[in-house]
Amino acid sequence: MKIGFIGLGNMAGAMIGGMLKRKLVEPDEIIGSAKTQATLKRSRETYGIEVSDDNAVVAAAADILFLAVKPVFFSEVIAEIKAAVRPQTIVISIAAGKTMAWIEEAFGREIKLIRCMPNTPALVLEGCTAFVRGGLVSDAEMEAAERLLSAFGTVWEVPERMMDAVVGVSGSSPAYVFMFIEAMADAAVLAGLPRKQAYAMAAQSVLGSAKMVLETGMHPAELKDMVCSPGGTTIEAVKALEEGGMRAAVMDAMQACIEKSRSL
Repeated sequence: MKIGFIGLGNMAGAMIGGMLKRKLVEPDEIIGSAKTQATLKRSRETYGIEVSDDNAVVAAAADILFLAVKPVFFSEVIAEIKAAVRPQTIVISIAAGKTMAWIEEAFGREIKLIRCMPNTPALVLEGCTAFVRGGLVSDAEMEAAERLLSAFGTVWEVPERMMDAVVGVSGSSPAYVFMFIEAMADAAVLAGLPRKQAYAMAAQSVLGSAKMVLETGMHPAELKDMVCSPGGTTIEAVKALEEGGMRAAVMDAMQACIEKSRSL
């Protein structure tokens, strides 16, 4: 089986890295294309995969083809590859905002299509990917695709109408979390902690807190209350966050992200 990637940017790199770390595929089973020679060289040297500067070559070779370019380039790329994509090829789109109907209209025919939204923690095998399955994709084909997607994290099937919300809550959300970690570390540095330790402690606290939500099954509010001793330091910090509008700011940010996805 040949896995193709059109686009070898950060997200594609995270996915390829996850698949290789899980040893689901060998480097010679992956072929990818990119616009620049620098990107092709980096991908070949980093992952040992086959590369080409011709999108149609990748499309023709792939049994499963990931469209991993930015949404703004989708029309251009699909025009280049639509004649090269074989009827049996499974096409997997990772583009925000591009619906199944839009993609098939661009191809000018029905295709075996899966629309998904992964995120960059795929690189450390902790990704979160939601997908929508097209009508021509068989159970066996979906199983093969889902096996690849689950190589780098959790996989969730959702109705297509929910995909814009998925962009907000998982596709783009690592950026919000990185900002939170950076802000916590900056505050620790201001208080005198060395920066390297500040980043490590902030990141570990986020990792551990997330695992508590996932593994205990407890409501986040219950877990928060466990940390807030009466008259203590944590409740003082929570009060400051509430006064600063943290919840509303996060919800506003996610809503902006979701609306942008809908407009693409």
